Amino acid sequence: MSPLTRLLVLLLAMGGGLVYKRLNQLWGDLPAPTLDDQQWWGDEASPKDYAAYLTNTSEVIGNRLLYPESTIEDLRKQLNRTLRLTPPLEGVAFEYGFNTDYLKELVAYWRDDYLPRWREREVFLWQFNHFTTEIQGLRMHFLHLMVYDDNKVGKQHYPVLLLHGWPGSVREFYDFIHLLHQTHLDDNNQYIFNVIVPSLPGYGWSQGTSRPGLGPAQMAVMLRNLMLRLGYDKFFVQGGDWGSVLGSHLATLYPDNVLGYHSNMCNNLSPKSQVKGLLAGLLPSFFVPSGFEDFFFPKSREFSYLMEESGYFHLQATKPDTIGSALTDNPVGLAAYILEKFSTWTNATYRALPDGGLTQRYKLDALFDNVMIYYLTNSITTSQRLYAEAYTKEQRELKLERVPTLVPTGCARFKGDIMQFLDTQLQDKYKNLIHSTYYNRGGHFAALELPKVLYKDFIEFVKKVERKFKIKTL
Repeated sequence: MSPLTRLLVLLLAMGGGLVYKRLNQLWGDLPAPTLDDQQWWGDEASPKDYAAYLTNTSEVIGNRLLYPESTIEDLRKQLNRTLRLTPPLEGVAFEYGFNTDYLKELVAYWRDDYLPRWREREVFLWQFNHFTTEIQGLRMHFLHLMVYDDNKVGKQHYPVLLLHGWPGSVREFYDFIHLLHQTHLDDNNQYIFNVIVPSLPGYGWSQGTSRPGLGPAQMAVMLRNLMLRLGYDKFFVQGGDWGSVLGSHLATLYPDNVLGYHSNMCNNLSPKSQVKGLLAGLLPSFFVPSGFEDFFFPKSREFSYLMEESGYFHLQATKPDTIGSALTDNPVGLAAYILEKFSTWTNATYRALPDGGLTQRYKLDALFDNVMIYYLTNSITTSQRLYAEAYTKEQRELKLERVPTLVPTGCARFKGDIMQFLDTQLQDKYKNLIHSTYYNRGGHFAALELPKVLYKDFIEFVKKVERKFKIKTL
């Protein structure tokens, strides 16, 4: 080899090494950050003696919040006001947002059918045991269903933490809870769960903070502290939307506590994942099981859909209090803003229907139960602040998307969901992705839309975790 050739080889090796080093800096794995598990979010000053604070606030209180008739009557009066809505454009259904002709019909249903039955709906909402406790200075609301000892006999028994997102609530999970908890005991079903379903901080009956900085990572810390408060040091996690992000953070930051993480909106937004997704579009058949290519491709369609559907996201990530002010004490606007998501995030083609296809997959009572939770708790603004907190400089610098998650992970994809990620993208973060499934029916709110399908998928995941990791039941 001539001296010139040696020099070229050396320069190429050095250049390759520098490129590799730079790429590794951009998308290599990172260690998990350490978060303060005592970070204070309450309105008053942080306690000087945190141990004493824990002792004095460890009580878990059973709740059955009732709303006075005056509150319901005030809502009825607001819904009875003359609506001066702008008519939809000729031939337009939901393409420009919520169709105002159909909105008038829903307001009439809410006022004349749903509200007269509010006490009945209230009983329905409180069919499970509701509790509150204080975590890091904030009141936290949650459902907690424990299995009686007699019902555990001969069954695999685990705790599971269910995490909702926006614009959802604990209400999404009601049918799913019954299946997990075996409300109607099934001798042929060997799986039964203690079920814990919190309202995320700032959502529903859980208190929002008055301090900036409570992002997804900090919420994950609070959720772990809640589970430890309830006596669970090992548990499964299931979630979609923000619940998928929080579940991922829990599994990443606290792998010793999470038996398995199952999501119906698996994602990985790391730089490496983004590049892989684009490259996979060149040869889809190498990356996607046959028959499911249209879950991911063409990317142009996905990009177009995200552009159409992500306006709310940019608004809430930058000016959550502005849109929150517009929706507070505005029940008609609140309903339109929330229910539109249950239309287009369930099936994008529903935008072409004058009723948004809302009743094709959901019962109106279930949808209005969810709207009522936001209205009665006045939580629309505090719930939307999570978007802004998720994109602060401090939150981004945690780079949790590049921290490997070693906990067993399962991904259930529903075709109508907002976005989809390939296994090759997910495996860079979720090193033990042991379960990956596809469903042609269903969208973003799988627990509410298809609880039996989601339940079956979750149980299959649990079985795989048992086989591969030899976990123990409670």
